[in-house]
Amino acid sequence: MSFNGINEGTVDRVLRVVIGVALLSLTFLGPKSAWGYLGIIPLVTGLVGFCPLYRMIGITTCPMRPTR
Repeated sequence: MSFNGINEGTVDRVLRVVIGVALLSLTFLGPKSAWGYLGIIPLVTGLVGFCPLYRMIGITTCPMRPTR
């Protein structure tokens, strides 16, 4: 199995970024809880396009690329 570095589709990535920003905002706004720092995880994985957990489980939400 080859490693291409991206295992998240566009919708998955957008949702992760939105959720990550929302969680991080809890650190600075609202309850100002340190739990908001957990938002770094979905934010980074959404920006990078790679989820280590998806890799370990063997799933991908990225559409298949046509082979030549």
